[in-house]
Amino acid sequence: MFEKYFSDRKYAFCFKSSLALLAFLSFMGMAWAQSSVPTIDISREESRQVVIAAGTPDVYQGHPYLVHNPDDSLIVVWCVNHGGHAGPIAKSVDGGLHWTRMDEAAPQAYQKHINCPSIYRLVDADGKPWLWVFTSQPYMARIVSGDEGKTWEEKESLGFANVMAFSSIVPKNPGVQDGKYLGFYHRRRALDGTLLNKEPPQAGRLEVAVSETDDAGFTWSEPRTVADVPGKDLCEPFAFWSPDKSELCCLMRENTHKGRSMVMFSQDQGSSWTEPKDTSWELTGDRHIGVYVSPDRLFIAFRDQAIDSETRGHFLGWVGTYDDIKNSRPGDYRVKLLHSYAKPWVGDCGYPGVALMQDGSVVALTYIKYRDDKNQHSIVATRFTMDELDRMANQSKEMNSQ
Repeated sequence: MFEKYFSDRKYAFCFKSSLALLAFLSFMGMAWAQSSVPTIDISREESRQVVIAAGTPDVYQGHPYLVHNPDDSLIVVWCVNHGGHAGPIAKSVDGGLHWTRMDEAAPQAYQKHINCPSIYRLVDADGKPWLWVFTSQPYMARIVSGDEGKTWEEKESLGFANVMAFSSIVPKNPGVQDGKYLGFYHRRRALDGTLLNKEPPQAGRLEVAVSETDDAGFTWSEPRTVADVPGKDLCEPFAFWSPDKSELCCLMRENTHKGRSMVMFSQDQGSSWTEPKDTSWELTGDRHIGVYVSPDRLFIAFRDQAIDSETRGHFLGWVGTYDDIKNSRPGDYRVKLLHSYAKPWVGDCGYPGVALMQDGSVVALTYIKYRDDKNQHSIVATRFTMDELDRMANQSKEMNSQ
């Protein structure tokens, strides 16, 4: 009897010890994942920051998108209230330091367009640039400017069922001026296969779709699904070309937030795509947008959604190479750009604009609960150089190695 008792106790102890060891190893793996690259912090450096449109107790400034023009000017569009109506437009001609509102240039009907406007500069085969703003509703609504944003004209909606308008548009043939572009966005499909519009309450899952234009945005092809993964909700695609222009990469938010973001690749101009796979933990977030800051190096901004990240829910940047993304490597480092005071703590920010200016500085902007007060979200930009960030990251690495 006593022998059996001590034997049971022995196995119970071993079992509990094994569980404890597994838990410890799991914790250490999580810690190592988080510490694989440094996270630096410039979020408290207010001298870098510019409030483009301040929130008030009654006004929520939300979901901006940015276009960087060849003359180094910036134009940003956003909506009022979370997923609310469009209307605001602002322009900067000094690298994002000062902004001038241009709302009155848009047609009156633009204020009836709903949810997350995005702006793009598309050039036709004759070399003429067109500025397009696409908004989710009604059915991918849009306005266009042929004079660099001085005046705008409303065009008929594209008729695409969607949750959000184009999250990214890229040239189909980079380096060739032919008016051909690929537009990426996400939509919801019901369990019976029916495409749903807006964010309906019906069950279903999110998928990424692509449409093409041959005339710089005036007409678009019937969209086709390019990413749909059971058990996942893929959305907010950010597509961009590899440094040698041989491959398209598409980063995607994974909206269940139970794992990591996802990425897929195409080597035939978007006709076919690899099966989506997980990104690195460091690149896990919502609404990725980025730029090349050197021939093979990227700066990508997003809302941090990495599980157990100390900066989860805040406005974050990631620095690394294209090969880092391709091989799901951690990259060089992460940087906390702005602190979100939104509740719950997972945040309500992102939907960034990112631009590499001609003087080498980077402008990154977002909507964010900028202060811990009664004011709602603001549109806020921060500005830095990669030399500054690299120096801070190297200092952090040196401190951690001591």
